Amino acid sequence: MNSFVLVAVILLPFLSGGALSLFHFGEKRRGRCAYVAVVTILELVGTLYLALQGQASVSFGTITEQITIRFQVDGVARIFSLICAALWVPVAFYSFTYMKHEGMEDRFYTFFLLSEGALLGMDYAANLVCMYVLYELMTLSALPLILHSLKKEAIDAALKYLFYSIAGAFMALLAVMFLSRMCTTLDFTPGGSLSPAVLTRHMKMLSVTVFVAVIGLGAKAGMYPLHGWLPAAHPVAPAPASAVLSAVIAKAGVLGIIRILYFVVGPSALRGTWVQYALLCLAMLTVFMGSMMAYREKVFKKRLAYSTVSQISYVLIGVFLLSAQGLTGALLHVIFHATIKTCLFLVAGSVIYYTGLTRVDELKGIGKRMPITIWSFTLAALALVGIPPASGFVSKWYLATASLASGIRIISWLAPVILLISALLTAGYLLPITIDGFFPGKDYDYSQPKLEKSAWMWIPVAILGALTVLLGIFSGGLVEALSALAETLA
Repeated sequence: MNSFVLVAVILLPFLSGGALSLFHFGEKRRGRCAYVAVVTILELVGTLYLALQGQASVSFGTITEQITIRFQVDGVARIFSLICAALWVPVAFYSFTYMKHEGMEDRFYTFFLLSEGALLGMDYAANLVCMYVLYELMTLSALPLILHSLKKEAIDAALKYLFYSIAGAFMALLAVMFLSRMCTTLDFTPGGSLSPAVLTRHMKMLSVTVFVAVIGLGAKAGMYPLHGWLPAAHPVAPAPASAVLSAVIAKAGVLGIIRILYFVVGPSALRGTWVQYALLCLAMLTVFMGSMMAYREKVFKKRLAYSTVSQISYVLIGVFLLSAQGLTGALLHVIFHATIKTCLFLVAGSVIYYTGLTRVDELKGIGKRMPITIWSFTLAALALVGIPPASGFVSKWYLATASLASGIRIISWLAPVILLISALLTAGYLLPITIDGFFPGKDYDYSQPKLEKSAWMWIPVAILGALTVLLGIFSGGLVEALSALAETLA
């Protein structure tokens, strides 16, 4: 039964997305919306079932003696698959109204579902080659979501996304080929599967291979120096696409990095090496740079995109610490950031949908016209800053304490300082939107009508806004589960 559900969860989005391109709903919006709603809800039910039922695996055959097409459910797969399936549902329901003014809905939902299938396949992949193939497929599936409008700026942004992704993927592929010779198996094994001879004879080659692999996969995660596609893609993509790009698709890079560091090479082989120090420095640089760029940016969605560049590198700092506490903080921030950033991008989409305003300096008084939406934005912003008891505080606390406990020379105290500076900058680029939105001044025309007309849009936003706080208040069980998982890997 478990194997059947696993196959169904992976194949359903591919089959339903492909079938959608054949159905041609056209102007029959209700039928198309019902179709997409059923598929995304079934995916969520399936991933919940797999998360609760323990281990499951399924094999589709063997390519070579070393490479199999196999999928499995493990602790990391549960986390990333649940994030994907759980957030795809509110984004889908939100999009049913939002996509009215974007048009070409059959095409959008085709690739919307295909992207979910590729992501879930990558989450459940049981070996390095299988994960890499799904990683590439996910890149191609998400491309039409960015160029949806087919305007010049959308095509330029999509090409930039493609070029960065291909460059990163080639780096990762090179690493996969080298690692296939260095490991006893390409199947994901907690603690790694390095051949004993590698650590004594080929440590320099291993170090370079891991560094190249992480830089390549870091392109999807928005890590410097391959971060440039994020601020280009988000402003031109429809808001539902921006939400899943930032909250879920960008996390594919994080998943790939975790798999290589903790399941292929093993953290013990890299602790104290130049690779660990170099990657930590790049992650800290990305956190600071992304926050500074977001602080200076005036376009609403582009500001949120730079924020994503910064916040995902919070996760990477925890991953690169190569400790159980650091990995716990990283996994917590994966979950919390995904919820927060989905809410923020949907808020930006609502503002654009109802007002056409795209710059933050044009949003004075927006809280008076869209109170539910901007209150949800405020809750998510406070969580992203890290104000207790909101969710972001919990994950950042674990990341900071893990860094202090690491004992890695300057980095042990420099990382918490950078996280604190980034938090202050986050408050500087998010909270003024709330202040100007609810306190526009005496010259504002308070007689303007309310704009939140569609419950399909404000209900998902409100639910996500509430979750950004509730996940922090009731995080005890989640912290225990993730800590237990991290202890087995680090």
